[in-house]
Formats: sequence, structure tokens, C-alpha cells
Amino acid sequence: MALKHEPPTTPYHAAQEALRVLETVARSSTGIIDAELARHTGIGPERLTALLRMLRREGYVEQIADGAYVTGETLARLGSAQHREQALRDKLQHTLDRLRDSVGAAVYMSRYVDGEISVTQYADSPATPKVNEWVDFRSSAHATAIGKSLLTQLDHAGRRDHLARHKMARLTSRTITSDRLLLSRLESQPPTVPVLDLQEYAVGTVCAAVPVTAGSSVGCLALSLPVEHAHRLRQAADALNRNAAPVLLSMAI
Repeated sequence: MALKHEPPTTPYHAAQEALRVLETVARSSTGIIDAELARHTGIGPERLTALLRMLRREGYVEQIADGAYVTGETLARLGSAQHREQALRDKLQHTLDRLRDSVGAAVYMSRYVDGEISVTQYADSPATPKVNEWVDFRSSAHATAIGKSLLTQLDHAGRRDHLARHKMARLTSRTITSDRLLLSRLESQPPTVPVLDLQEYAVGTVCAAVPVTAGSSVGCLALSLPVEHAHRLRQAADALNRNAAPVLLSMAI
């Protein structure tokens, strides 16, 4: 399935810069100080400080007694062939749990695999319950933020193929059921702006999603809120977008 070629967004830039930092740290067997990191990577001091803070928080690097940075436990665990898949799932779950707490909403990781939508992991809590999947997400891409975000990352033919295989049923009074209208909106969706679902899938629930695609893997991060918290949706979606870099990083390593 072909993907649209879009300019990289802020999370992509952050993940790419973080990878450059990690590669530089990994090449140094005895550790490397931030001034040397800045020289080798070309990343400015302020930006480098923010990246190192994120990499330390995620366990990708550690700072030793003399202030130098070395590779951390997370990188070693993910780099090992043994149990790599479980380590990736555990790392992503930890990241999703932190995102849930920071944005105050249930969060979801979804992928588009073999022509179908799959919610692969999520993080909820009693205070931030996940959405009730009353209609299978695989057949409701036209009505969900998850589905629309994933569809925006396909080319026009890929979108038409998906919609041809899944009837656009009216789930609420706000659901778009015209393929022409939906395709038009998907075409005009800016890649850096979160996709919203304002009670299109379920009455009483609003959602937002941002793309997290690495290579040929089409994915998105999403959140859901009860409609009484709809006033927080855009702010929460922006926070989700700003904090997507660790998720992209775990996909890229």
C-alpha cells in the first residue's frame, strides 16, 4: 500500500535528532560529554539539552559520574535479539502510560496492517476510561480519529480501496457517510494538525489522533475524552503530538 509523501513534522524531527544523538553516544565506549555531542551532531545546546532529558527519561542514555553520557538499559534491552518483541511492547506500554497521565486521557497506539486497522496497545485508568468499542474499529475508519489519521497516510488509491471494502455506516448524527466528502476532507487534512472525531463514532465521546509512521509502518497515536471534557481536546491533542517522539523512537530502533 503506497504512502503519501509528506514533510516531516516536529515529532519526526525530534526522533531523527534523538537517533543521531544515540548513534553518537553508542560509538563512544567510554562516554561522551554534551559539548562533544553538540559538535558531532550539529545540534544546538538548548535543543540537545531537551533531547538528552527525553533520552534519559526513557532510559536510552545514562549520565555517569564525570558528566559523560553512555548508552542506557533501554537501548541495550531493545538492541538484544532475544525477547526483543516483548521488550518493545513493554517499552511502548510504559510510554503510553506516561502519555495517559500527562494528557489526562485514555491513549491508543494503532497500526494499518494488511489493509486493516488494528489497535495494538492502549493505556487507560478508572479516571481515564477507554472508549467503548461498540462498532469494530476495523469497519469504522470513516467515523474515528484513529481511522481517519491512518487513512490520511495512505495514497488516494489506498483510501478508496479501504472504503470500498468497508461500508460507511451512519453511527451517530455526525457521522460522514459520503465517500466523496470524506475523501475531500482527508486530502485537505494538514499532516501537522491532529485529526478529530467530534462524536462521529459514539455519542458522548470525542477523540483526536496524530500520525506516527516509521518507514513503511503506518501508525497513529490517539486519545479519547468524554464529551464533557471536549474543551480540553485540542490542548490534549497538541500535547500528544509534542510527546510522540518517544513512540517514534521505539519504532525506529
